[in-house]
Amino acid sequence: MTMFSSKNWREYPHRYRLEASKFKKSGKTYFPKRQIDPVTGDTEQEMVILPETGKVVTYTVIQIAPPQWGDQSPYALAIVELTDGTRLMAQMTDCDTTKVKIGMEVRIEFRKVQAEADHGVISYGYKFVPKWY
Repeated sequence: MTMFSSKNWREYPHRYRLEASKFKKSGKTYFPKRQIDPVTGDTEQEMVILPETGKVVTYTVIQIAPPQWGDQSPYALAIVELTDGTRLMAQMTDCDTTKVKIGMEVRIEFRKVQAEADHGVISYGYKFVPKWY
């Protein structure tokens, strides 16, 4: 499955600027943005920019990847809790998969995610890198 250009375009605000929605009643932050708080039904929200650091909560290592990421395997996918409590999932990069650990401090970096097959359209997004890197 590829990320079509029109879908990429609609996702620019959260993909490139890490924009999230923070609801007034619950104070919960959701990424990507939501129109309605699923817990309270609240629609009153503000746009916030997510912090760029956090810690790995859990992860998995992909040994046999789908074709579009086959050249990157093995690679780790991690769920990271950012310093504001928001959780994101993304690929870990710039470290050996055996070095990824729960509690590891990471930061978000803007990186190439994939290229559309024959079209050559490159998709960019966020990935996690060790904070020390």
